[in-house]
Amino acid sequence: MALGSVLLEILQRPTIGDVLSEILIFVIPLWVAVAVGVLVGWAWKPNWARNLSREMLLDSKVSKEAKKEGEFSATTRSSVIPSFNILKFQLPSCVSWVADDGGFQKDSLSVPPTLNSECSSSKMKKEKPDLVMEDDLEHLSKLVEVTDGGPAWIQMMDRSTPTMSYQAWRRDPETGPPQYRSRTVYEDVTPELMRDFFWDDEFRAKWDDMLLHAETLEDCPTTGTMLVQWVRKFPFFCSDREYIIGRRIWESGRMYYCVTKGVPCSSVPRRNKPRRVDLYYSSWCIRAVESKRGDGQLTACEVMLFHHEDMGIPWEIAKLGVRQGMWGAVKKIEPGLRAYQKHRASAAPLSRSAFMAQINTKVSADYLRSLESRTSGDMLEIESQETPEKRVGNNIPKFLVIGGAVALACTLDRGLATKALIFGVARRFAIGRRM
Repeated sequence: MALGSVLLEILQRPTIGDVLSEILIFVIPLWVAVAVGVLVGWAWKPNWARNLSREMLLDSKVSKEAKKEGEFSATTRSSVIPSFNILKFQLPSCVSWVADDGGFQKDSLSVPPTLNSECSSSKMKKEKPDLVMEDDLEHLSKLVEVTDGGPAWIQMMDRSTPTMSYQAWRRDPETGPPQYRSRTVYEDVTPELMRDFFWDDEFRAKWDDMLLHAETLEDCPTTGTMLVQWVRKFPFFCSDREYIIGRRIWESGRMYYCVTKGVPCSSVPRRNKPRRVDLYYSSWCIRAVESKRGDGQLTACEVMLFHHEDMGIPWEIAKLGVRQGMWGAVKKIEPGLRAYQKHRASAAPLSRSAFMAQINTKVSADYLRSLESRTSGDMLEIESQETPEKRVGNNIPKFLVIGGAVALACTLDRGLATKALIFGVARRFAIGRRM
C-alpha cells in the first residue's frame, strides 16, 4: 500500500518532466542495489552459476536446432523454460520435503536405458571392484564413534514428539560441503524394519515426494551390494538431480552399518538434465536402544545419520534452508515409517530392494573395535550449541553471502522466490540468534 501511494503521488505531478524526474529518483537506488549485487556475485564466481549458465546456453541451442528441423514440440518447449519453484533447499536424501510441488508428475520423467538389474556377484566385482568396500565401513564406524579426526560437531537442533526424538549437528570442513550428523530415536520399531524401510526404494516413492525415479542397475546376491539410480526433484531455479549410488550393509549383532555414496558409472551416460551429483555421502548406523518410557526394554530404534553432498548451489545459502526446514521435514518421515510397519504387518511380498537389505556382511564387535583404533587423532568434542560466530561460517564473509543472495534474487527471479530468498537471508543474519 505504501508503494502504491508513493507512485500515485508521483503520477500526480503537474508536468511530464516532474513525473520522469521523480521516477528516476525512485528507480536509481534500486538499480544501484542491483548493480552492486551483480558485481559482488560476479566477483564471487561460484561454480553453480557457471553450471547454470552452461545449462541455459545448451537449452537455447537445443531449441534453435529443434525449430530449424520443425520438431519444436511442447515437450521441448517445457525443457527450455527454466522452472522457478518456491524456495526449498534439499535436506539429506532420507528426508522428504514438507510441501509438494504439484507441477511435476513422477511418472512423466523420461529415464535413459539402464543396465540389467539382475547381476551376478562376479560381474559386479569385475565391473565395480571398489563400489563399497571395507574402507567405507571403517569410515562410518569412526563417524559413529566420533574418532574420524574431522572438525568438532556443532549442535543445531534438539526436538521431540511423543514417539520420536531428534538431534542434529553440523560441521564445516576446510574443503567440501557442510557435513550433517543426526540422531533419531523411534519408539516401537525394530532395527531390522528400520533398515528395510530406508532401503526399500519401491515404498519410498509413497512417502518421499522428492524422489522422481529409482531404479536398481546392479545388485550382488552374495554381499548385498547394490548400484541404484535416483532422480530427485530439486527446488528453485535448478534442474532435477541424478544420483548413481553404491550401497551396502554390514551387520554386527543387531547393529547395522548402512553405507550409501555416489559412485562413477560409465554405463549410464551423463545428460544435461537432470544434472548428476558426484559428491554424495549418506550413511547411517541403526541399533536397538532403550525406550524413553523407562521400562528397561530395547523397544526403540536409534538411527545415526551422516550426510553431505555437493548439490551445486552455494554452501552458505544451502545451510540457511537446511536450518529453517529441517524439523518440519524430519517430522514427515515418521508417518511413512508407521505406514511401512502396517505394510509389512499385512504380509505383503517384499520388494527387490527390501529383499537385498536383508543380505548383510557380518562382522564381529572385535573387528569393529580394531577399525576404530586405527584413527590417528583423539576423540573430538561435540559442541553443545551453535554460536553466532560459527553460524556465519569461515569460508565466505557475511557481506559476500548477502551480496550473492541479492545478485541471485535481482537477476534470476522477480517473483515469490526472490522474496523467499531475501527473507531467508534476513532471518539468517538478523534474527538467527533466537534459533
